[in-house]
Amino acid sequence: MSRADQPPAGPAPADQPPAGPAPAKPAPTGPRAARKRQDIVRAARTLFLREGFGVGMDAIAAAAGVSKVTVYNHFGSKEALFTAVVSGALDEPLAEGADAAADLAGLADADDLRTAFTAAGRAWVRAVRTNDEVRALRTLVAAELHRFPELGRAWQGHGPAGHHPAVADALRALADRGRLEIPDLEVAVLQLYSLLVFPQLVFEQYGTELDEDLGDRLVVDGVEMFLRRYETRQQPANRR
Repeated sequence: MSRADQPPAGPAPADQPPAGPAPAKPAPTGPRAARKRQDIVRAARTLFLREGFGVGMDAIAAAAGVSKVTVYNHFGSKEALFTAVVSGALDEPLAEGADAAADLAGLADADDLRTAFTAAGRAWVRAVRTNDEVRALRTLVAAELHRFPELGRAWQGHGPAGHHPAVADALRALADRGRLEIPDLEVAVLQLYSLLVFPQLVFEQYGTELDEDLGDRLVVDGVEMFLRRYETRQQPANRR
């Protein structure tokens, strides 16, 4: 068949980035681009929660007040956008200015590390338990994985430290100061998350909640287990 006899190429699927020979460009930068990125993430979060992962990128772009090309310039794919939405929600309890974030940031300078770590853990868990949108997004991830396995691959590629940068930064600072010995930061982030936050989420997935007393005991013992694993051998976790 000659080129002239070949059927014309059909339009790209609605949620695919515009086709073209040029390689992907770096995401836009600068204050104006940052504002647009925030608008896109905010709009996407609202629509993902309302309609699920199947919502179209055209709808997200319209809600954000930008073109679909702009959305793809910032995120590259819907999976990347969804990952950014969920990652931002996960870190919301640890966002700048939040009590848990301030507590975590101050751990490296704390005189009594156990007491400070426990307070930070309590604030983190309290923030997670009271954020309904974070819980809804977690449920959405679990519900959509069977239909969109690429979502799981994008989520996995982000890595534990990428999902929880405030936690990773706090642990890295403690290791840099010699207060904890952490040979594998990625494992440590997952372990701390599993000890403090994960039990709360597991119970929620089954339609129930831990009572406050049991939740607090899990935090206290979880911090103790974590520090016993990672505290330096030269000195105790508390400064004497």
